[in-house]
Amino acid sequence: MVTEHVRDAAATAFVFGFFASSWFGWAQEAPPKRWRPVLIVGSVLSLLTAAAGALFAWRHWSDGTAFDADTSPTFGIVVGIEFGAAAVGAGLLALLKRRELIAPWVALVVGVHLFPVAALMDYPLIHLVAALVTLVAVVAIPVARARAVAVSAVVGLGSGVVLLVAAVTSLLIALLGY
Repeated sequence: MVTEHVRDAAATAFVFGFFASSWFGWAQEAPPKRWRPVLIVGSVLSLLTAAAGALFAWRHWSDGTAFDADTSPTFGIVVGIEFGAAAVGAGLLALLKRRELIAPWVALVVGVHLFPVAALMDYPLIHLVAALVTLVAVVAIPVARARAVAVSAVVGLGSGVVLLVAAVTSLLIALLGY
């Protein structure tokens, strides 16, 4: 589950921590009232983890990384496709007046895009995150309907938890020097 480069683990902690806070924030669109404290704590822990990851990545910036002249352009293409697919899908869902499906659509795109990212970085933990975020996206709608909860709350909480746990795990991997 570890990566070869400390800098990559630390940067992953930053990125996953930042995006975990975003998902916890999206979950606050219309969650059950009792979820709010959990979502706020998740957001704060995510931002603290992101800050620690950023600081540690900065301290190890001159160390090795999986990103080189070959992987960097490919990574940019993967991320560009992700943003494009998320934006086009969200736009179509908005036009079709199905805004409640935007959060699971974005989570699905994020989950799927993490598979090639994991391969590029040779970081097995990201494969697990990809599978779990994709799973959250797929089950969010039936779970939300069965529990009479906003879909964004289910997707946001699920994706936020997965990304926060992965961010903390990546930070620990970086701190342990793997």
